[in-house]
Amino acid sequence: MIGLRGFLVLGLASVALGQCAKAPPQPAVLPVAPVKAGPEIGLTTTPVPLSSANPPPVSIGRFVYAGGIAISSPDTQRLHGLSDLKFGPDGGLVAIGDEGDLFEARLKLDEAGRLVGLTDGKLSPLKGLDGQPLQGKEKADAEGLAILPNGDRLVSFERDHRIWLYPRQADGTYGAPRAVNKPSTTFPDNEGMEALTAYPIAGPDAYLVGGEEGEVWLCRLSVPCAGLSPQSPPDFTWGLTSFAAFEGQSVASLFRAYDPIRGWRGQVRFVIDPRAPAAKQYLAATLTLDGAVTRDNFEGIALSRSPSGATRIYLITDDNDAPQERTLLMAFDWTAPPPPPPAPPKPAKPVRRR
Repeated sequence: MIGLRGFLVLGLASVALGQCAKAPPQPAVLPVAPVKAGPEIGLTTTPVPLSSANPPPVSIGRFVYAGGIAISSPDTQRLHGLSDLKFGPDGGLVAIGDEGDLFEARLKLDEAGRLVGLTDGKLSPLKGLDGQPLQGKEKADAEGLAILPNGDRLVSFERDHRIWLYPRQADGTYGAPRAVNKPSTTFPDNEGMEALTAYPIAGPDAYLVGGEEGEVWLCRLSVPCAGLSPQSPPDFTWGLTSFAAFEGQSVASLFRAYDPIRGWRGQVRFVIDPRAPAAKQYLAATLTLDGAVTRDNFEGIALSRSPSGATRIYLITDDNDAPQERTLLMAFDWTAPPPPPPAPPKPAKPVRRR
């Protein structure tokens, strides 16, 4: 969901525009259970271009567009508000929603390896400590998702700020959750632990936590959370919404912003080492989604490998259950630039003869 900062910016801009911007619509009242018959749901996916330009571009800098879709379902009103996504041990897509839902599906790629759809859709409720489905926004507002190397899932919640671990069972199902370490700080009601990712380079039980204002912590199940240098957004209108770790120490950070003039914008930053002091952090690459580019409320990021071996970035949007917004899943392939050629050897100084 868009946080307090986003609505503050919206309100200030509305005053400047003479109150010409309409207030955001109120979310619809959703049924208590995702679906009545079971978790399986049908999915409708519609291709989306990279841009409204004609013809649309095929890349943004070194980020090549690898396909995108708008997602909906004819079987449930609850496929909304997706806040984060990752890939499970079996390669399936796993996403969580801010009404306390768990969405699972499998990617459908064409012969060229581009995203063209989803299959095997499932929607089920996140369970509470008592094993029962979470009820009410105060308890069910899931925002961040991480999958540890052993398959256990971590979910961060806002409003009632906490991180729960859902243990993976031998049969592939998940048991009732338990609370795990979270940052020792006070978060605003609707601006909590948005970003979450496993961070195996720091230990098999390690995970990074990010607040919407850019705060970052390194946590472990066995060790309390420790603060790291913040991830500074482009300006105060942007908020940190998701993390995804590379195979090494680098992390992809996702930011989003909104105002009534420019609409939604997104930015992905590849941070070389989030544990380094702020003065020693640098970016390997930046992807900015703005202007004519297809965009919405970007809230989740996941990384994988494309069929060609490039780093593939998947971005998902939270539609806020608003009719003018969509649930988008967009893919980009990034290949690191080649290293610079070695400097030519310096010519030897001539020997002076006496």
